[in-house]
Amino acid sequence: MDKTRIIAIVFLFVSLGLAYFLGSRIYKSINDANRIETMEKRVIDKLSMIREAQIAYQSVNGKYTSDWGKLKAFVDSGQFYLVDKIEHIMTMDYGADSVYIEIDTLGTILVKDSIFSPKRYPNFKTEDLSKVPGSTKNAEFGMWADEIDKSGVKIDVVEVWDTDPVNPMRNEKNESRTKKPLRFGSRTNVTTAGNWE
Repeated sequence: MDKTRIIAIVFLFVSLGLAYFLGSRIYKSINDANRIETMEKRVIDKLSMIREAQIAYQSVNGKYTSDWGKLKAFVDSGQFYLVDKIEHIMTMDYGADSVYIEIDTLGTILVKDSIFSPKRYPNFKTEDLSKVPGSTKNAEFGMWADEIDKSGVKIDVVEVWDTDPVNPMRNEKNESRTKKPLRFGSRTNVTTAGNWE
């Protein structure tokens, strides 16, 4: 065999090895991106459920909670009042309107039956509400709730965040809110919006 043929065979094997290496790296990065997207979708779904529970808790109790035990107990046994409001408007002799409202309580409905119904969430388990989906550390979501002062008015705020993000690019040091771990709410603003929205 002459040198040219040997060099051609060596280059063939090197190029095949390089092609395999690059192909496997691309395939792995695509798989990782798909896995991260799937896991983040599960985390977003769970955060949306927690947000609904917090909003319901606040509407019944007048404030948010930072206690998982209280939130889970509320989801399991809390109730909403079903009310019927009738607004009556009467025009007075001098042209002004007089308004009075009749409020009739019709009954109650369980939070679990209204918000977390089996039809809407077929695999819902209250005890798993605080768990981060897919976490290898069996992590729970972080949850903070308190009152803040906004222009002299006390306002209830809540923030819930992923403590074990699957995406290594998401961390608390990022400047942009959309690059931080998945979360909803804020410690400084009156919002329950998620950073994925």
